[in-house]
Amino acid sequence: MIRPLALSCAALLGLAQPGLAMERPLTLSAPVQDIAATLETPDGAEAPGPVVLLLHGFTGTRDELAIPGTDEGVFSRTARLMAEAGLSSLRIDFRGSGDSTGTMTYADTTFEGQVADAQTALAWLQEAGYGPVYLLGWSQGGLVATGTAGRSDGIAAVALWNAVADPLPTYTGLLGQAMFDAAAAAEDPDQPVTTGLPWGAEVALKPAFFEGVQSYDPLAEIAAYPGPLLVAQGSQDVLVAPASADSLLAAHDGPEVKYTDEMDHSFNIFTETAALDALIARTIAFFQEN
Repeated sequence: MIRPLALSCAALLGLAQPGLAMERPLTLSAPVQDIAATLETPDGAEAPGPVVLLLHGFTGTRDELAIPGTDEGVFSRTARLMAEAGLSSLRIDFRGSGDSTGTMTYADTTFEGQVADAQTALAWLQEAGYGPVYLLGWSQGGLVATGTAGRSDGIAAVALWNAVADPLPTYTGLLGQAMFDAAAAAEDPDQPVTTGLPWGAEVALKPAFFEGVQSYDPLAEIAAYPGPLLVAQGSQDVLVAPASADSLLAAHDGPEVKYTDEMDHSFNIFTETAALDALIARTIAFFQEN
């Protein structure tokens, strides 16, 4: 069922009491190359406790998109506020992204590879004694979170922020049909194809990424996860269709919360942080409820 929001934004923001967060860089062992990560814990925490695993989006990194006028990214801000509320967090650079580069580059990215990375991080947290473990994914990270949740044990609750629910139209709209056609025509699976992105950057991807866009089904993946689910969606999102939230909720059978706000794909951070902070607060409350 869908549970209504029971607290105002002001009350939710009050859940994060003033405090300090402690950051520690980590390296997680993984096949081919290791995974760079940041563990953030409440100041003074004497033992592992509740923890959130954060999964970044397409071409992102573990701190995520920089927030203008601050020294934080979307995920580093999220981790700080969670630590102030008593939740530890682990944010990772998927292999090929951020500091997790080497033999693998971003061109080697696939959805299945990112699910494997998330499961590696989940196993590390569980072996280190952290729990309950919560999962948070933004955009493509939300898509990856569906598979991580559906295929893994020990996840207490999942939050999806503007998550990709229907990959083919989403990535065709983002990358263009010409890039898909070039990948399909490529004779060498190790030869990436390149295109420009709407925000001015370029991205190179190998044919395996495009095969995954057509084969990976976030709705089937989240259907295999029976636990509590929060799906947050911005009504002004032009990258992920707002109807994606309803599709994810319809596919899932278990306790559910739908969160909506008048925000774009990046939570309006280029003009203000109110929408992002309210979303973080609601997500913290959701995890604390579960």
